[in-house]
Amino acid sequence: MSREIRITPSILNANFDDLAGEIRRIAQVSDLVHLDVMDNLFVPNFTFDFATASAIIQESVLPVDAHLMVLDADTIAPQYAEIGCASVTLHVEATQDVPGTLRAIRHAGARAGLAVKPGTDITDYADVCDLVDMFLIMTVEPGFGGQSFMSDMLAKISQTRLIIGDRPIWLQVDGGISPDTIEMATQAGADTFVAGSAVFKAQDPAKMVSMLRALANGVKE
Repeated sequence: MSREIRITPSILNANFDDLAGEIRRIAQVSDLVHLDVMDNLFVPNFTFDFATASAIIQESVLPVDAHLMVLDADTIAPQYAEIGCASVTLHVEATQDVPGTLRAIRHAGARAGLAVKPGTDITDYADVCDLVDMFLIMTVEPGFGGQSFMSDMLAKISQTRLIIGDRPIWLQVDGGISPDTIEMATQAGADTFVAGSAVFKAQDPAKMVSMLRALANGVKE
């Protein structure tokens, strides 16, 4: 496997009373921290408002990978780039002007990510590759942590890898990533992995991150 592997633990299953401490626990072994922003409108769950998310981003010792599961992403996504996120991912299903919003994210200084729900055809967005720094393939329905990996999304991951071709675009998967699923996702073409429950419900979160990275790189214990 020649692609660089990135592990981006999601704090969705971390201790919300000490998020800064939780992030420090995995800081030495993680590439970014994944911030799931839900508005209870686009998805049936709520996590953080803008003020709370801003504080998390400012306090984080890791670069923040914001995943916006919110309506009106055209307005909201650039704001997350402006407050210091390293990467901001919008959902195509919640965005009116996908190309324009991707440009706005980049203009504000962040990497621009494009996410699709399980039922959304990724080929409809192949023409915006030049504006995308990362594709995010959801391997669960967005809105809740702890769901099981949808193995029928492996074909979409492979399809996205073909769309990417030789472009330096990351291919992220989010949903049900664990020691049991990360290898198949890697083999399908993914190189960037969101893991929430597997990491923060582990006895040693940092050790779990290292294990996931090793498995994605084809290293067996």
